Amino acid sequence: MKKPLLAVFVLTGAVAFGHIPARAQAAASTNPSQNAQGSIDQDIDLLRKDIRSQKKQLIAANMQLSDSEAQAFWPVYDQYTADLVKLNNTKYEVIKEYAQSYSTMSDAQADDWAKRILKLDSDVAALRMKYQPAFRKVLPAKKAALYEQVERTAQMLIDVQLASQIPLVQP
Repeated sequence: MKKPLLAVFVLTGAVAFGHIPARAQAAASTNPSQNAQGSIDQDIDLLRKDIRSQKKQLIAANMQLSDSEAQAFWPVYDQYTADLVKLNNTKYEVIKEYAQSYSTMSDAQADDWAKRILKLDSDVAALRMKYQPAFRKVLPAKKAALYEQVERTAQMLIDVQLASQIPLVQP
């Protein structure tokens, strides 16, 4: 049961990430006055909301929480997600800046970008560390560990899909 859910999650993300530029380009060509960047931003925002929903469904399907565990777990998860969204807002701004400067990127810009992405990775790890005791407080140890596994797996899959859409820096 777990593998099909992960596969659906990955396929949905892959399809959605692959279609963002095409939809934005099509919208810009049918309505030239429309801001293409605004369309891309809207598509990304919708995609991010959809991914968060899918991730929550994936966690629910794999966690098999009792009613009392669910009552305690989901508010902590929702707060964690809200804090993660803030970090991901920064991540997507950094990626957007990278895309805008990709063909003209200076060494200083490349260095700044790399440092900012590494800091974001560190901030996400720190956020998970901050919330681990809260999850452990509302879940037995094995379920808290299972949550961390599912959360990390889902996040790694999202990151792989995202990374596959970002061209490598050309020295």
